[in-house]
Amino acid sequence: MQKNISILFLLLLCIGVYAQRIDRKALVQRHTIHVNKIDSLSSLSVGNGRFAFTVDATGLQSFPDAYAKGVPLGTQSEWGWHSFPNKENLVRNDALKTYDLEGRKISYMVQPKEPERVKKTVEYFRVNPHRLQLGNVGMEIKKKDGTPANASDIKDIDQQLDLWTGIIHSKFTVEGEPVEVYTACDDQQDAVAFRIISPLLNEHRISVRLRFPYPNGQFKDVGNNWGTDESHKSTPLALRDYGLLISRKLDSTTYRVNTFWTGSTQWKQVGPHYFLLTPVMIKNNSWEVTVNFCQMTKKEVGNFTLITKKSTAFWKRFWNSGGAVDFSGSTDPRAFELERRVILSQYLTRIQCASAYPPQETGLTYNSWYGKPHLEMHWWHAAHYAQWGRPQFLENSLNWYFKAADKARAIAKRQGFDGLRWQKMTDHSGEETPSSVGAFLIWQQPHFIFMAEQLYRQKKDPAILKKYSKLLFETAEFMASFPTKDPVTQKYNLGKGLIPAQECFDAVSTYNPTYELSYWSWALEMAQQWRTRIGLSRKENWDNIINNLAPLPQLNGVYLAAANTPDCYTKGSKYLTDHPAVLGAYSTIPAANGLDTAVMNRTYDIVLKMWDWNETWGWDYPLIAMTAARLHRPEDAVNALLMPVRTNTYLINGHNYQDDRLTIYLPGNGGLLNAVALMCTGADADKEKNIGFPKDGTWKVRWEGLKKMF
Repeated sequence: MQKNISILFLLLLCIGVYAQRIDRKALVQRHTIHVNKIDSLSSLSVGNGRFAFTVDATGLQSFPDAYAKGVPLGTQSEWGWHSFPNKENLVRNDALKTYDLEGRKISYMVQPKEPERVKKTVEYFRVNPHRLQLGNVGMEIKKKDGTPANASDIKDIDQQLDLWTGIIHSKFTVEGEPVEVYTACDDQQDAVAFRIISPLLNEHRISVRLRFPYPNGQFKDVGNNWGTDESHKSTPLALRDYGLLISRKLDSTTYRVNTFWTGSTQWKQVGPHYFLLTPVMIKNNSWEVTVNFCQMTKKEVGNFTLITKKSTAFWKRFWNSGGAVDFSGSTDPRAFELERRVILSQYLTRIQCASAYPPQETGLTYNSWYGKPHLEMHWWHAAHYAQWGRPQFLENSLNWYFKAADKARAIAKRQGFDGLRWQKMTDHSGEETPSSVGAFLIWQQPHFIFMAEQLYRQKKDPAILKKYSKLLFETAEFMASFPTKDPVTQKYNLGKGLIPAQECFDAVSTYNPTYELSYWSWALEMAQQWRTRIGLSRKENWDNIINNLAPLPQLNGVYLAAANTPDCYTKGSKYLTDHPAVLGAYSTIPAANGLDTAVMNRTYDIVLKMWDWNETWGWDYPLIAMTAARLHRPEDAVNALLMPVRTNTYLINGHNYQDDRLTIYLPGNGGLLNAVALMCTGADADKEKNIGFPKDGTWKVRWEGLKKMF
C-alpha cells in the first residue's frame, strides 16, 4: 500500500512538473508575423542557416526595386562569393603601412589614399571578394488590359509568417481577383518552393520570373543591378517538360539554378538574364514551382509538398530544442514586445547566422561592408546559441577559424607578435581586408577563447579541449605578446596602437581601454585553465601578464573609456558617442583585472546620464542590459532592452533597424538573446534566478533550457 502511495505521489509530481513546462507552440505562434500592406521594411525571410530568401507581400520577390531602400529582397548562400577580375594585378600587401609604436615597427593593413596604385589596391580588396546575390524569383501578373501589375495594384494584402513551420502564406487581390501563395525553404538544400493558387493562372496572367543581377561593387548590394548584361552569362542548359536548368557564370564564379514545376508550363528567355515561366494547363487553379540554387554539383530537391513537410519538421525540432522564455502573465505593458523580440530574434539568427562562416552584419539578406564578416561581431551573432542550449549552431561557424588560422598567424608574424592575431574585417577564406579602423581593433581576439569555453561548458567533453586547444593557446600567445611593459609603473599596457570597441578613438595615442583590459585578463586566465585541464602547467609569462596588467583606468570614482581620455565624460565630447564599451568590462564577462562593482555602478550612472543615444548601435542596448543585470539593477536592465531609440527599433519582421543604410542589424538580435538569457539565469556567481527582471510583481518570467553565462 505504501509503495502504491509513493508511486502515485511521484506520478503526481511528474504531472505537476510537466504542467509547468512552457507550451512552446503557443509561445511561438502568438508572435506569428502579420503583414497587410506593401512596406519596404516589412519583407519576410525563409531559410535554413546556410541560405536565405526574402520576399515581399506577394510571397515572392516581385517588386525588388520597391523594397531596395528598405529590407531588400535578397537571395544569398554561404557559398555564393564573387570577385571582379584583378586586371591590374594589385597586391594586397601594398595596403600595408608601418607605424612606430612603443618601440616597435608594426605594419597595419590600412587605407592609404596615395599613391594612386595603393589607393586602387585598397579599393579593390575592400570590395573583393563579396557575397553574391544569387537571383531574383518574382511573380509577374498581367492586368485585364494586358499591362503588368505594379506594387500599387496589389490590394487586400493578408500575409502571415508562421514561425512554428517557417512557411509564409500570402493572400492578396489584383483587380478584385484573388491570389494565394505559400512559400517554404528546404531544410538542407538552397531551395525555395511556391504554391500559387489563383484563377488568373488558367488565364495565363501569372508568370514566375527568374532574373539575375550583377554585383554592384558597393558597400550595400541589394540585388537589383540590372544594367550590366555583358558582364555575366545566364545559359539555359537542360530543357525539360517539367523544369529548366540555368547555368550562371560571373567572371570566375559559376553556379546553377534548377527550376521545376507541376502542370504544363512554358518558358521563354525575355533578356540575357531574364526568364519567364508561365503555366499553360493546370488543375484546381494551383501551380507549384521549386527553385534550387546550387554549386556545380547537381543535387536532388523535393517538390513543394516535400519541402513544406521538411520545413515544418525542421522548425518544430528547433523550437522544441534548447531554451525558451515566456513572459505571459506579466502586467508590465512592455512584456509582450520583449517576448516578440526574443522569438523573432531566434528565428532570424537561425536562418541568417548559423552557417559554416561568421556572418556579415546583415546576414544572408543583403551586403553591408561588401558582404564581409567582422570578427568582433561574431560573438554578437552566435554566442547566444550556447546560452540557449543550441551549441551546435555556434560550433558551425567556430570551425571556420581553423581555415583562417594560417592567415591570422601570418598577421601576427608580420607584426612581430607570437601566436595568431584574428582578423577584424575578413571574408570566407580568412583574408585580411584593408581598414584604417579594423586593422587596429583587438577586442575580437578573446572572442575565440570565450566561444570555445562556451562549448566546453555544455558537456565538459574532453573532445572539445582536444579540438580547440591549439588555436586557443595560439590566440593567448598573441595576447601575451601584445602588451608592453611600462618602465615607470612596471605594469603591462595595452597600446599604444589600438582602437577600442568604441571606435571613435585615435589608434596611435590610445592605450589601456577599460573593456579590453578586463577582457584580456579574463581570457588569459581562461587559457591557463585550459592548460591545466589537459595536464599542462600554467605558463609563467601568461601569469606575469595577468598579474601585472595595467589597472582599469578611473578618475573621480568612475571608470574611463581609456587611460588617455580623462575628459571622456565631458558634455559634447566625441567619447560620448558610438558604443558605451566601458560597460562591457562587466557585461559579457564577470569582474576581471580588479574590477570594482561600486565603481562600475557609478560608471553606469554617468553613462546613462551623459551618453548621446542617437549615436549608438543595436548591440549597445543588450550590452547595457547585461551590465545592469550583473549589477543587480533589474529595472535598468529591462529599460535598456526597451529604450525608445532609433537604433533599438525592432521592425514588424523582428529585424533590428539602424538607419537607411543598415535597415537590418543582426548583432542586435543576437545580443538581445544573450542579454535575456543572462537576465533569466544569472551569472555563475549569482545564486538567485531572474536577476534582470523587477521583483515588484509586474514581470512573470518562466524559462527553461537556458545555460548560465560566466
